[in-house]
Amino acid sequence: MRPIQHIRRIVVLVFGLTITILGVVLLLAPVPACLIILAGLAILGIEFEWARNLFKKTHSYINSFSARKVADPGTEKRSARASAGIVGLAVIGSRIFGLIRELVLAAMFGAGKYLDSFLAAFQIPNLLRDLFAEGALSTAFTTVFTRTWEKEGQERSWRLASMVFSSVILAGGLLCTVGILISPLIVNLTSFGFHEVPGKFELTVKLTRIMFPFIIFVALAAVVMGVLNSRHIFGLPASASTVFNIVSVVAAITLAYAFDPQADWRRPHFGESALYGAALGVLLGGMAQLAVQLPAMWRQGFTFTWKVDFTDSGLRDIWRLMWPSIIAGSAVQVNVLINGIFASHVDGARSWLNCAFRLMQFPIGVFGVAIATVTLPAVARHHARGDLSAFGNTVREALRLTLFLTIPAAAGLFVLAPDLIGLIYQHGSFTARDTAMTAWTLRAYSLGLAGYAALKVVTPCFYALGLPKIPLRISLIAIALNVVLNSVMLTVMGFDWIHMTLALATASIATVNFAQLIVHLRSRVAIGSPGEWVGFSARLALGTIGCALAAWSTRWLVAPMVGTGTGGRLLTVLAAVIAGVLFFAAITIIGGMSEIKTAVKIALSRIAVRRPAENNAGQQQ
Repeated sequence: MRPIQHIRRIVVLVFGLTITILGVVLLLAPVPACLIILAGLAILGIEFEWARNLFKKTHSYINSFSARKVADPGTEKRSARASAGIVGLAVIGSRIFGLIRELVLAAMFGAGKYLDSFLAAFQIPNLLRDLFAEGALSTAFTTVFTRTWEKEGQERSWRLASMVFSSVILAGGLLCTVGILISPLIVNLTSFGFHEVPGKFELTVKLTRIMFPFIIFVALAAVVMGVLNSRHIFGLPASASTVFNIVSVVAAITLAYAFDPQADWRRPHFGESALYGAALGVLLGGMAQLAVQLPAMWRQGFTFTWKVDFTDSGLRDIWRLMWPSIIAGSAVQVNVLINGIFASHVDGARSWLNCAFRLMQFPIGVFGVAIATVTLPAVARHHARGDLSAFGNTVREALRLTLFLTIPAAAGLFVLAPDLIGLIYQHGSFTARDTAMTAWTLRAYSLGLAGYAALKVVTPCFYALGLPKIPLRISLIAIALNVVLNSVMLTVMGFDWIHMTLALATASIATVNFAQLIVHLRSRVAIGSPGEWVGFSARLALGTIGCALAAWSTRWLVAPMVGTGTGGRLLTVLAAVIAGVLFFAAITIIGGMSEIKTAVKIALSRIAVRRPAENNAGQQQ
């Protein structure tokens, strides 16, 4: 089948999915939406058979990675490119459904007491997930497991995985028990401003206790993800968070109606009881995120046996890498927590920050996390073999591609912030004022998008090099700097714009952190000459300016004609994005940037899914 036919069918599927999602969202607004949902499902049905066959081929293609062996540097480079495409595609799905989860919650509860309480309660286990599970634990375990597999073999590696599993279950159980007992203290430390709104503090404590066990499931899921990534299986682990988002949002809606019955289900007015349903939905989503990955790990040969041996050298190596990683990776997350403490004094500010940060996470996940997920096993393997030249080349290519994709994305978010926020969130109880406040917050966050995404690529390189204390020191400085910046900006601008100033401080610190890490990395590994990076930056800047001007001009022309309704905003965003992408692509092609070819190859490799047999045959030649 020709690529143009694949593209046509994907457009039909995306359009149908968009219409269906729009209908579901509008169920929470005072408009009839059943016909819209039916129309979307009908469009999806047009290409259902083709989509099912494509899914089967993609599933077989992903599983085929476990049987591949790297034959030469060129093959490894192509494999990494294809793997980045797989992870990028999976993360796109995850981020889309993550946005759906956020917009459904925003439409159900609005930006205020209820949503603030839910987000504050979920922030605690979510912070632990980012620091311990999907951050430090995943990074350290992937590094040690890959090295163990390369040097000590399969049996020893599976024994290490069993010990990590047992340790996580034991430590996670103790952590959850303590967390549930001291939830009032935790909420008082992180959201003491909630005392100013009657009942807000007590509600947050109850929700925190319900959601605390979430950390156990995602910690185990992170271990499974590390095993699968080390065995060159990237698509399924990256898709697991999509399962979490789908299950959690479906469970949240279902349980909300069950716990808080509505006289008119199309025009709900949810209260405190519905929040408990949303909290239980988070737990069910965490269970599903773990469960969906376990069969793939079992197929790799893993058999779990309970074993805890804290004297084991592999477990000690993981801990040695993990504890600096906890602090080093905590800069942005702890800064977000600090922002929440400041924002707790303004009703709705925490919701504005969360909605904006969720939207910024879309390009971070699609580009930064996807590329970093593939880069970490590769650089760990290069370091284990003593090949620092290949190490540096891998980092350089990953970093250039990350910046090439995220800097114009940041420009697009800045220009289109009001339209994007209004299109995604302004439904149900989410008001026009909430849209305006969230849009300014998103613009502030977007200034640090490239730095934040690049951190995802650069930071794990220090753990592969066995130098975890460097990002550790930089992160400690960043946390202290964030407190100072927040205090100064709050003094200068006051509480009226606290949401924007907090986001701006976070963006600034992410950029500064990235700059410091690059300086340290360049002193140890060759990642390109200064002249090469100056030329790359200049051409990228020209492309980004063209992208921003094209998007802004298109928005200026289209928005007055189509209005500010949901349909009008959708048309404005689509037109502006298409114009920006076309101008950016044209300028970078004229400028001779090789990253545009890499990006296109990654995209096309996911559209035209090849049969595993053909891929294996190509590797054997």
